[in-house]
Amino acid sequence: MPERKKVLVTIGKRKTAIAKAILRSGSGKVTINSIPLEVFTPEMAQMKIMEPLMIAGEKAKEIDIEVNVVGGGLMARADAVRMAIAKGLLSFVKSAELKKKLIMYDRSMIAGDPRRTEPKKFGGPGPRRRRQKSYR
Repeated sequence: MPERKKVLVTIGKRKTAIAKAILRSGSGKVTINSIPLEVFTPEMAQMKIMEPLMIAGEKAKEIDIEVNVVGGGLMARADAVRMAIAKGLLSFVKSAELKKKLIMYDRSMIAGDPRRTEPKKFGGPGPRRRRQKSYR
């Protein structure tokens, strides 16, 4: 009977961006929407996505990560991907030391950011701003 490969699926969210990461044991390849991480643009987003991989170090080089991300803007997508990868690495490796490192570096990699945009209300162009009154 052939040996079963370990496969793990994790989700990361930021604003309206949702990233789904599929982790398999392999050679350390990372793809985002079928684009290798090495050629992912913009570079700032690429650096943000690489943070959990650099913190994990050698453990991340044994895992292939395939991420699909939809919705949101560029940096929200990058944050969602970063969260999905960090959560996946934690579940895959099961290391308390790695969890401590990730939380010390940036807690939002695991916990997420609960902030959302406030809905617009009547009597003005936005959620808080009202139309000006002039009594003259």
